[in-house]
Amino acid sequence: MNSLNCAGKIIDLSIPNVMGILNVTPDSFSDGGKYTDLDSAVAQAEKMVRQGATMIDIGGESTRPGAQPVSADDECRRVIPVIEALQKRQCNAVITIDTSKPEVMKHAVEAGAGLINDVCALQQENALSMAVSLGVPVCLMHMQGEPRTMQSEPQYENVVSDIILFFKKRIDDCTAAGLVKSNLLVDPGFGFGKTVEQNFVLLDHLDEFKKTGVPVLAGLSRKSMIGLVLDKPVEQRLAGSIAAASYALERGVDILRVHDVAETVDAVKVFCAMKK
Repeated sequence: MNSLNCAGKIIDLSIPNVMGILNVTPDSFSDGGKYTDLDSAVAQAEKMVRQGATMIDIGGESTRPGAQPVSADDECRRVIPVIEALQKRQCNAVITIDTSKPEVMKHAVEAGAGLINDVCALQQENALSMAVSLGVPVCLMHMQGEPRTMQSEPQYENVVSDIILFFKKRIDDCTAAGLVKSNLLVDPGFGFGKTVEQNFVLLDHLDEFKKTGVPVLAGLSRKSMIGLVLDKPVEQRLAGSIAAASYALERGVDILRVHDVAETVDAVKVFCAMKK
């Protein structure tokens, strides 16, 4: 499969794509509080599109370790005006909604979102049936536990094979419910219920996730796995994030979910030139 149809906007998967992160939250681990008003959020989205992002991932609930949940109403109040504004301004990129709540999925897709990015892999009540009814592509992410507790004591028999088995079962469940396999993606969930060592094992074996038969997304940008290696705070992890992204590209990842779009797009261009 070389493309994704996201509510009429096509993502070309014959080359790696960059998904820009737009958190309209007060408490996300990296950019929480920076884009909570509509004007700044829209400006940041448009900036990332100019820098080369083909997708803009809008999230209204932090999923950092220890994060507290928010209501569907609060999440919608944060994300829907941004999606609507970008639609009115004819944003060229695919707008994706980072949510696990079926109500938010519905309102976001109705407002113009073309892909659902779910850290819970459609396991919340009614999320799968809602995704079936909406008909847009879905990224299924793996998370052991929940944000409040996921980093307490993550355990696996084999982190790579365990997560691949999880994805194969979720893909089977999703297709049995009526989703089309060509509309599914997977994300191993770096930092979501994994130790630093397990995160780097996953990075080294990203190519094995192709066994799922669907495109692979990786979210490595500014993560604690990079910060702990470098002993640097979030705002000083750009070089480490680019190094991890480049390694992920070599391992065949299809989409990179990042904060630093311009620099990552440059890395992708050089990678593609080398491959030619």
